[in-house]
Order: sequence, then structure tokens, then C-alpha cells
Amino acid sequence: MTDRYAVIGNPVAHSKSPWIHAEFARSTRQDIEYLRIEAPHDGFARTVGEFRSANGRGANVTLPFKEAAYRYCDEVSPEGRLAGAVNTLAFAPTGTRGENTDGSGLLRDLTVNLGFSMRGRVILVLGAGGAARGLLGPLAGAGATRIVIANRTVAKAQALAQRFSGSSVEACGFDALAGRDFELVINATSAAMDHDAPRIPTSVFRKGALAYELVYGRDTPFLALARRCGAATADGTGMLVEQAADSFFLWRGIRPHTAPVIAALRAG
Repeated sequence: MTDRYAVIGNPVAHSKSPWIHAEFARSTRQDIEYLRIEAPHDGFARTVGEFRSANGRGANVTLPFKEAAYRYCDEVSPEGRLAGAVNTLAFAPTGTRGENTDGSGLLRDLTVNLGFSMRGRVILVLGAGGAARGLLGPLAGAGATRIVIANRTVAKAQALAQRFSGSSVEACGFDALAGRDFELVINATSAAMDHDAPRIPTSVFRKGALAYELVYGRDTPFLALARRCGAATADGTGMLVEQAADSFFLWRGIRPHTAPVIAALRAG
């Protein structure tokens, strides 16, 4: 039987993952089927179990289930444990292994595709939810001098920062950003889903800064704000493809070329 994979989220109808993985499979000559599955907000574990029973071999997990996916797993990679969230599941007779490829995908897009070195950088991550959790470890490990997590609910940012005790990660609220500036500002909030931007001071964009929006495929209020402040901008298309390629490698043992897929997505 053809090996089956899926992206599981809610909502999930907009996801480009089936097309991306179909392109990966075609270019690497892998025989797979890749589906979209919308799980009920209270039914993630049940949905995954049903998919496994129907010859599912693995799954990508998107909002709002990355922390639920972490709890579902029998075994979790070091990156997933540090984040407390996973976005990739691999099913085996011995159980489910969870991985987090969000951070590695973002890091590869920044450093390889965009030529933005992390070493010595001062970075602001907006948001402290599942979208942000997987980013911090790889960014810190790549040599960033300081990473600030800013969130509307300060306690949530503080709890996330505490997972990185002894490192250069700190937490604050949006109002505490006044007078501070950063070389890289990453929007990992859900504000774009509401056609809004995080309530941040414009001073956060240092001259020559890069503003990175995790949402892909559209111009968001955050990106528009960053441009008005003179920052360079990038959306999450490259991260989407790179993290998918990491997932594909975990499942199939081969890493596909990503540049043609990123170019095709950007071309529309």
C-alpha cells in the first residue's frame, strides 16, 4: 500500500503542505499520499489514532495542536522537548516519535536562503505560543547574543523563557519594548490571522533590521508596519518549505531540493 502522510490542524483547508510534499515526492521518486485533516479542537488524539489505523505513517501538525502533539508522543527529540511542542510525528510499531522542525526550517531559510547570519544578533520574538516554541533553541544555538520573547500575557513569555535558563533568552510584555531595538524581529503571534499586527513600538526595528512573518503567502499588517519603519521583510514561505523538507527527510531518509518549490510558491 502507498504510505500515507497528512497535515493535521484546525483550520487546515488553506495548507500548502499537500502540494509541497507532492513536489518533494515527485522530485525524489517517492510513492506517498499526503492529505489534509481537520481535527476537532477537542479531538486531536482521536484524529491521529484514526489516521494511524488507516495506514498513516507520519503527520505534520499545525495550529493549534503542536503542544497536544507533544503530549501525544511516546518519544520526543531533544528539540521537541526543549520547545514543549512538536510539528512532526513519525509512527512506528513501538510508538510515536515527535520532532520539531520549525526552528531548523526557520534557521535554514534565514541563513541559507536569505543570507542572514545569526551570530551576535539581538533578536525579538513576538508571541509565546506553539508557533514560537520551536524557534528559540535553534536561534540560540546558532549564536544569537540575546533573544527577547515579548507577549501580551507576560507570564506566558516568562514560562517559555524559563525553559532556556542559563541562556541569553529573556521575556517581557509588549509595553516593555519601548526604547529597545533589534536586528531581527519575528512575528510568531496569531495577529495576522485577524488581519492585525502586534501592538509594538516602531522603535523595535533597528536600522537595517529584518522583519520575519511566520504567516506565508500574503502581505500582513506586521510586514506593512516593518516596511514603514525601513526594515527589510520576509514572509514564512521559505520556512514552510524548509521545515517540510526536514519532515520529509525524517520520514523518507532523503532531503529534497527546496529552492524550486519556494520559487514556485512565491510565483503564485
